[in-house]
Parts: sequence; structure tokens; C-alpha cells
Amino acid sequence: MTDTTHKSVVRKATSGPSPIPLPAPAPRGTRVWRGLTPWLFLLAPLAFLITFTYAPIANMLAYSFTDWDGVSPELHYTGVGNYTELFTRPDLFEVFWVSGYYLAASVVQIVAALYFATVLSFDVRFRNFFKGLLFFPYLINGVAIGFVFLYFFQDGGTLDSVLALFGYHSDHAWLGTPVSANTSLAGVSVWRYLGLNFVLFLGAIQSIPGELYEAAELDGANRWHQFRHIIAPGIKPVLTLTVILSISGSLSAFDIPYIMTGGATGTETFVIQTVKLAFQFNKTGLASAAAVVLLLIILLVTWIQRRLVPDEKVDLV
Repeated sequence: MTDTTHKSVVRKATSGPSPIPLPAPAPRGTRVWRGLTPWLFLLAPLAFLITFTYAPIANMLAYSFTDWDGVSPELHYTGVGNYTELFTRPDLFEVFWVSGYYLAASVVQIVAALYFATVLSFDVRFRNFFKGLLFFPYLINGVAIGFVFLYFFQDGGTLDSVLALFGYHSDHAWLGTPVSANTSLAGVSVWRYLGLNFVLFLGAIQSIPGELYEAAELDGANRWHQFRHIIAPGIKPVLTLTVILSISGSLSAFDIPYIMTGGATGTETFVIQTVKLAFQFNKTGLASAAAVVLLLIILLVTWIQRRLVPDEKVDLV
């Protein structure tokens, strides 16, 4: 009796726990709904993306091979005629020189945004106030900014009144010559988009672990050393993104110069010229070709920039 009981206990101990029964597979209909659920959530965003982004791009590409005037229900296929006209008329590409002012302004904008983001990432008095002050211009509508600065730069306007307080009386028309007008417009773009780059840089800097700053301070590193060896490598991906956005924005500047000057006084950009071709001269086919060329130029510049400065994994810890 005792030997039998002992063998039974040993058998149970050596046989291990009894296997847990597996749950029965879900019905086929339930599995199908589980697979479709993510796509149901994506249905509305994809519908809006296709309707308002990819479909217009496809139509624009199709119109670029026609002579459509934007009004007539009839359009005729012209092949690459619009592209041939676009590349054989130098005056259509001369407006790209205006983008040089905005490119130079972008450099100033990135440097200033990086400086303010670095300073305000440390413990500074009233830093939340200065953060809001720098980001506020980006929240204002571009049309409102254009009208505000139109009165700011006009003869006897706000700028002349402020300069007169310091004893400087100028009869210079700030929007009267190509150089001064483009410089003024580029300055307005710096004021408007500085906040966007500032927020991007600030978020990247604040994502860097604080232990690195503490270790650097223990090693005797000052603020410049911390920026050079910790902040600059840590925000390289964001810096690359801001450079791409700045270049594409400089090539496609539109709202500020269009509102303030309408492209007069040598301030016409490529986008303003494209809009005039479509709605003023009723050359929608040629304007569509110009828009396609601008898109390809921006994609090419972005590709070259990414090849020259490829993404690298940043590991500061």
C-alpha cells in the first residue's frame, strides 16, 4: 500500500504539470473584422488625402500636356509643348533669382532660431514668456501679416515713424526698388517663420537626456562646449529637416510678396508667375507645367541635400 502510494506520487512529480488547453480559434468572420478594423480607421484620412492631394496632382500633370485655358470645356493635347515653351523662355526662370533673397533670409532664420532655442532650453528668467513671444508670429494668418507689414513699410508708415524718433528721417521707399523690396519681404518671412524653426529646435534640444549636461558640467564644460558636443550632434536630424523646409519654402514663396507687392518692383516669385499665367493670362496648361517643374526642382534639391547629408543614427548615451 505504501509502495503503491509512493510510486503514484513519484509518477505525478515526474510527469510535470498537465498541459493548459489552447483556446479555440476565433470564428472566421471575427478574424476578418479584426483585419479590416485598422483600414476602417484609415478610410477617412486616405479618402481626404487622395481627393485633395493626389487627385489634384494627377489633374495638374494631365493639364500640363494640354492647351487648356482654365475656362473652356474643351482642351487639346499638345504633348510636351508647354515644357518646351517653359524651357525656351529665359524670362520664365529669371524669377528664381528672387528666391536668393529668401534663401539668405533662411540662413538668418535658422541661426536665430537655433540661438534662441539653445538659450531658452536652459534655466532663464521669463523663458516661457519669450517662447510664446517667438512662436506667436507663426500663428498669425499670412494675409494679415502681409497687410500689417504693408502699412509698416509704406512711406511715412510705422518704420519711418520709429526711425524718426531716433532722429533719422528717410525719404527712401522701402518697397520702391527691387533690392530694398525683396530685402524687406525676406525680413518679413524671417519674422513669420522663426517661431516654427524655434519650436522644432527647442523640442529636439529638450529631448536630449539631462544627465549629459550634468556630466559635462562636472567635466568643466561651458555652454559653448555643451552646444558643440551635445546639442549640435543631438539635433542633427531636426536641423536637416529645417534646411529642407527652408529651401522648399524659399523656392515656393508666395503669400507675403503677393499680398504686399503683387509681384511688382522685381519681387515676382516663380509661384506668383505661375498664378498669373493661370488666372491672368488664362494659360492653365502652361501654368500646370510650371507647377510640375517647380515640384520636380524641390524634389531634386531635397534628394541632393539628403545624399550630401544622409541621416545618421545619433547615440549620445
